[in-house]
Amino acid sequence: MKRSHFLISPLTILGARIIAKIKATVTSRTGKGFKVNAGEARFGQHYKMKGVTLNTLDIKISGSDTGEDLAVFEQTGLTPNGGPPLHIHPHQDEWFYVIEGNYRFQVGDERYSMAAGDTIFLPRNVPHAFIQLTEKGKMIVSYLPAGKMEAFFRVTDQWTAPPSAEEIAKAFADHDMQVVGKPLSID
Repeated sequence: MKRSHFLISPLTILGARIIAKIKATVTSRTGKGFKVNAGEARFGQHYKMKGVTLNTLDIKISGSDTGEDLAVFEQTGLTPNGGPPLHIHPHQDEWFYVIEGNYRFQVGDERYSMAAGDTIFLPRNVPHAFIQLTEKGKMIVSYLPAGKMEAFFRVTDQWTAPPSAEEIAKAFADHDMQVVGKPLSID
């Protein structure tokens, strides 16, 4: 084999892979705007988080709309004094905007009181959790990139009995999160 053919073949394959990835990214994004009405979910599915909390999550912008760059959910908090365990997203940043109710967030070693109109940013690789302090709450939560969060909420929606701590940790791990502590307590 000639040296030029030896060098061109791998470059051709690499170029084809790059083009395929660009094409997949471009074609996996929605090509037009859309509206999701109040009280509705992007694809009509209201996810109930059975086990971690009893909250309802509605997809407002799906990862499939954004080439997996972003996912946005509206979370209706139905779990006073409840919230997820302390956990890490190694590949995603996360932010919350409180619409209704009061929450306490822990981000790393810092604790923040949150009320309607407040926003909080949770960087990837930083342990975080929250607890809902009021009877009802509502927040917008976004994941950048989208990751496996839609699939995670699909799994928690299918639980028919309260999961064990091991089942919760496995569901988190299966969706690129790591449980590193217990949920926050009210005190």
